[in-house]
Amino acid sequence: MDDVLILITQTYTKDARGVPRSTESQRSVFCKVMSVSRREFYEAGRSGLNPEYMFTVFAGDYNGERVVEYNGERYAVYRTYRTRADYIEIYAQREGGTNG
Repeated sequence: MDDVLILITQTYTKDARGVPRSTESQRSVFCKVMSVSRREFYEAGRSGLNPEYMFTVFAGDYNGERVVEYNGERYAVYRTYRTRADYIEIYAQREGGTNG
């Protein structure tokens, strides 16, 4: 693991007027970064997705976050895959609405 991925947790609460407000918390974890495979790119593209990266992180560090940040850019998580008991692959794509 030679890179850093920021996992972003989004929570929604209602203010005094009952209007939903979003708050974020971020935490950094070590990861391994790879491009998605040709097969992954093709299969995801058939479903209307636009995959860019696959991040491998320690499974204990990942809590189901749906947005991640890498090199200052935000990505939406579209799927995860548990490879071994200790690691999970996070597949991410650029998507509208993830950049604040």
